[in-house]
Amino acid sequence: MVIKKTHKKAVFLKHNFNGWSFGTLLFALILIGPFGALCFTAVGDSEGLWLHLIKTVFPRYVANTFWLMFGVSIISLIFGISTGWVIARRKFPGVRILEWALLLPATVPAYIIAYTYTDLFEFAGPIQGYLREFFGWTSAKDYWFPEIRSIGGAILVMASVLYPYIYIMARTAFRLTPASYLEVAELNNRNSLLSVDLPLARPAIIAGLALVLMEVLSDFGTVEYFAVETLTLGIFNIWLGMNNLVAAAQIAVLAFVFILTLLIIEKSARKRQRFTDASRSGSPLPEKSVKSSKAFLYIFICLLPIILGFVIPVSVLLNFIFQGLSITNVEMLKLATLNSLSVALGASIIVVFLATIMVLVNHYQKHPLINGLTKVSVMGYAFPGAILAIGVVMFAGATDKTFQLICEEIFGFSSNGFLIGSVWLLIFAFVVRFQAIGHGALISGVERLSPNIMSASLVLGRSFSKSMALLAPPLLRKSMLAGGILVFVDVMKELPMTLLLRPFNYETLSTYVYQFAKDEMLEESALAALTIVLVGLIPVILMNALQRR
Repeated sequence: MVIKKTHKKAVFLKHNFNGWSFGTLLFALILIGPFGALCFTAVGDSEGLWLHLIKTVFPRYVANTFWLMFGVSIISLIFGISTGWVIARRKFPGVRILEWALLLPATVPAYIIAYTYTDLFEFAGPIQGYLREFFGWTSAKDYWFPEIRSIGGAILVMASVLYPYIYIMARTAFRLTPASYLEVAELNNRNSLLSVDLPLARPAIIAGLALVLMEVLSDFGTVEYFAVETLTLGIFNIWLGMNNLVAAAQIAVLAFVFILTLLIIEKSARKRQRFTDASRSGSPLPEKSVKSSKAFLYIFICLLPIILGFVIPVSVLLNFIFQGLSITNVEMLKLATLNSLSVALGASIIVVFLATIMVLVNHYQKHPLINGLTKVSVMGYAFPGAILAIGVVMFAGATDKTFQLICEEIFGFSSNGFLIGSVWLLIFAFVVRFQAIGHGALISGVERLSPNIMSASLVLGRSFSKSMALLAPPLLRKSMLAGGILVFVDVMKELPMTLLLRPFNYETLSTYVYQFAKDEMLEESALAALTIVLVGLIPVILMNALQRR
């Protein structure tokens, strides 16, 4: 019996740990490296700065972050739940167009909306200028107007682009509610929305809300432009302003603890959602046609977030372009566009390549150690860019030092490393941050394949390597393309990591927009900002197509 167990163990290890397993293990450890480097840096000596921060600015960072997350949560929930319910439950003219259009604000980075709203609503902007002219006011003392550069303005801006996370989850959940549940509520004179729809959709809504909160915590462009001191902005100030990486890492670790809590909540919500869905029976309730009076109300509910999150900012950008105010430095814009396309394409190719190998090896070889490390390696998306950048820098520095040592001791020549100060550092950071996107796309594709495909290929005499090379490209082409496109778009929009890790004088479209907007020259960045928005339309179209299947 002992011999039999030992034999089975040996066969298991031989079958599950080979060259592909070793490669997957190596990839996972490299992707995990920045996480470990961040934690290692955080236990270092901050030279007393950490205690000083706790007594002075840290409570303000925490308070501002909390109120920002709270405010964005409230408005995002209102926008997301109301529009999701209207689209799922009511049939009126234009509902199919609005269903797709409600995803459009997700294409606009929050920092771009912040720039356009400031230009529109500030004292020298057209809105206040028109009011002064109409009412005869001569100065700011004659009237009161809400300050856009405030925590309230940041809440409105972020909620206008982040509510689609909740909308798409709530819409799907409402459509899955069986008609029998709603009929029972009507028979008992109960409000179906409060007594049936919301309780059943709560796990999905919580999952969407967790994603919203993680995006709020990771934002830099908006809070920096509006001078709202959050944890993310604090990391920037301490790292770059005070030149203390250890103290910045310590704040980053605390922020990550909070993010980890959100991830646990989101995962728990998804488990409850799967349980709820499985327990339901009956067909969904068909959409109810409404009369013209109510139709106008529903159209207004759907149009309001679209106008706030897409129409207004895009209109401002287009106005600058049509006036010819945006095309002043063509060469600089061309270079920024080329740089953005290069790093986005490079990162997306690497992510898809790694994800394909890691997912296939995990799926068909099922080694528990590799499976566990792979799950950890795709956690980069949960880290805000500013937080992850610290770990990337420390890991890259250690890698370069190791490379230098190997070159000097073994090969006899000196080297300055290849990551720090190069564009490869930026690409590596993007791969670590967005690996989860490619991984998720490939998992969904592999799970739809027949479990006998790989077995049949092996029976025909092909090796595991040949089987992957022959089967993966044709069978997983759509998943690879979807994952690559989503990574490409996210890299194009990413701002904090790019600002922190880019080489000297290396501009991308996001940093191009940031630099001009920071200098109060939004007109110069309009074309670059609109380019980012147009690129963001690609995943929106994909998401809508997937949701309609």
